[in-house]
Amino acid sequence: ALEPELERQTRAALAAQRRPSESPLAQICRRTDETSRLALAQAWSAEVARRAHPPLGPIVRPRPAARVGQGERLRLGYLSSDFRDHAVAHLSAAVFGLHERNRFEVIAYCANAEDSSLARQRIVKGCDRFVDVQALGDRHLAERIASEGIDILIDLNGLTAANRMSVLALRAAPIQATWLGYPGTTGAGFVDYLIADPVVAPTAHQAFFSEQLCRLPHCYLPHDPQEPIAPEALSRAQWGLPEGSLVFCSFNAPQKLDHATFDIWLSLLRDVVGSVLWLHGSDPLVQANLAKAAEAGGLDPRRLIFASRPAKPEHLARLGLADIALDTRSYNGHTTSLDALWAGVPLVAELGAQFASRVAASALVAAGLPGLVARNAGHYAEIALKLARDPQARASIRQALAEARGKAPLFDAPRFVRNLERGYETMVLRHRRGERPAPIDVKE
Repeated sequence: ALEPELERQTRAALAAQRRPSESPLAQICRRTDETSRLALAQAWSAEVARRAHPPLGPIVRPRPAARVGQGERLRLGYLSSDFRDHAVAHLSAAVFGLHERNRFEVIAYCANAEDSSLARQRIVKGCDRFVDVQALGDRHLAERIASEGIDILIDLNGLTAANRMSVLALRAAPIQATWLGYPGTTGAGFVDYLIADPVVAPTAHQAFFSEQLCRLPHCYLPHDPQEPIAPEALSRAQWGLPEGSLVFCSFNAPQKLDHATFDIWLSLLRDVVGSVLWLHGSDPLVQANLAKAAEAGGLDPRRLIFASRPAKPEHLARLGLADIALDTRSYNGHTTSLDALWAGVPLVAELGAQFASRVAASALVAAGLPGLVARNAGHYAEIALKLARDPQARASIRQALAEARGKAPLFDAPRFVRNLERGYETMVLRHRRGERPAPIDVKE
């Protein structure tokens, strides 16, 4: 009921060249057109740039003049407020330690408090230096990064909470990129590259990004091959799931769920007798709203089963109890999608119109399962229903995922990092030749 007023206020603010109150991350959950996304992101980043003005003055950077590949180690700076028990850290934990140390020096600038999480510990161990910068102001931090001669500063937040985009607005490094933390453009003139892939950001979509696209050959999401799954055997009963029933699941954050997708899920529950839907829903308000919507759709709300939030290894172990994972369609699961595939659960997703609605499709293609990517809503429902009625097909997909663990691009972290490094080297070569940032398509 509030959306028309929210839309009116956002449009009015943009027309007056003011930053709207609505955040770009919030808008992903209600709008699917990339043009609107770009305009809102530009307004937010313009405000960041105004507050950060003026940018840093000339700084003598202690870097050698050697060409890339001539014995020089490029210095990478990863900046994030999510080096903690967070999806970004879960996904990227393996990346830092896999960089080739004869070619790259890796420095993490951590803008969040210590939480003693396993993901943080792995990142600390994987870096040449892990620097706690949460107490530094943006200008002080930008000056420090600049003085340390960072060749590429990689932002892992984008337009999400607790970001340090002002550091990039101050031009802390000669090359600045954004990756992983935010599914879309920052709208910022001070970010040179956005790291993506051909599925989430095809060539035809370049106009919707203020950054130049650096497309990796496979899914832009990394996966940690050492992410642990709890070894103990789990039963459906201990998680409140019925034995002998088909279990659909979706552990995506509830704000990603729209009416149209929930209607499809309800239709699947009606078509598959005795099936249940296992959901992320520790919030009582979420449970009440979805139960009410199910009842309005003619379905017994007891067929919705809401899950608690255990530690990640236990969550990955329990995921295997589900039969089919259903992706949210307008704002896909990211870490959630990879979790399902890593746990061996068939995932049904739809290839949408914007970055955030194409991520699960990218993951499925990189896992070797393009047949689970739907063209539209009807096709999505059709794939899910066929799987629900075909235990042999589900078993075949589980076997394919088990085999993919050792060879599919989605689960090959060293291969991912080599491709990422090629992208970084291309950025630096162009910069040193005096060329402006331009699209990069990394080849294996």
